[in-house]
Amino acid sequence: MRVLLVEDDTALAGEIAQALRAEHFAVDRAADGEDGLHLGDTELFDAAVLDLGLPKLGGIQVLKGWRAAGRNMPVLILTARDGWSDKVEGFKAGADDYLVKPFRVEELVMRLRALVRRSRGHGDAHIVCGPIRFDAQVGTFERDGLPLKLTALEWRVLSCLMLRKEIVVPRADLIERVYEGDADVDSNSIEVIIARLRRKIGHAMIETSRGLGYRLTAEGTPR
Repeated sequence: MRVLLVEDDTALAGEIAQALRAEHFAVDRAADGEDGLHLGDTELFDAAVLDLGLPKLGGIQVLKGWRAAGRNMPVLILTARDGWSDKVEGFKAGADDYLVKPFRVEELVMRLRALVRRSRGHGDAHIVCGPIRFDAQVGTFERDGLPLKLTALEWRVLSCLMLRKEIVVPRADLIERVYEGDADVDSNSIEVIIARLRRKIGHAMIETSRGLGYRLTAEGTPR
């Protein structure tokens, strides 16, 4: 899961980014509205956290720009404003959720998880594929009822595949959603992560669609 964080308060942005990375999210940051608009319009994100009071270009204008360009990732707005009219303006511009400062970062993480899960068509927080169970609200994986230990990159790849289980996920899509924008990505990195995941959950559960990408499938579950 890759999140775009657009926040000009350096301390708050650092706190949010640290909390999200601790929960295995990849995080790209922008400190003003112009950079935020550009990033959200040119790269793939599973969700965005957007402050309203931004320099150069306000959050509402950024959000309207994304929606006008067809960018439909879930957007959670942050603001110091507590007026109902501000909330209405945000929702009319295309926001999916709202947090008023000050807030608990833990709540922001939980709200983001719910937004990403619902954007992929999963109403239930518990997603199952064969022996694999993903609690998308807490962020934990189990295999045959036992906790599955994953690195941050393995978690991102498996969560991306799990949220789109039985569907081929393009390799390029995985790379964009798993790595932060400034990461130095090796050309074989996704293949290495997939190989490690296959050893942990069963080789046949992740199918390779040559020239396209990968599919997580319960059809590969041993009987």
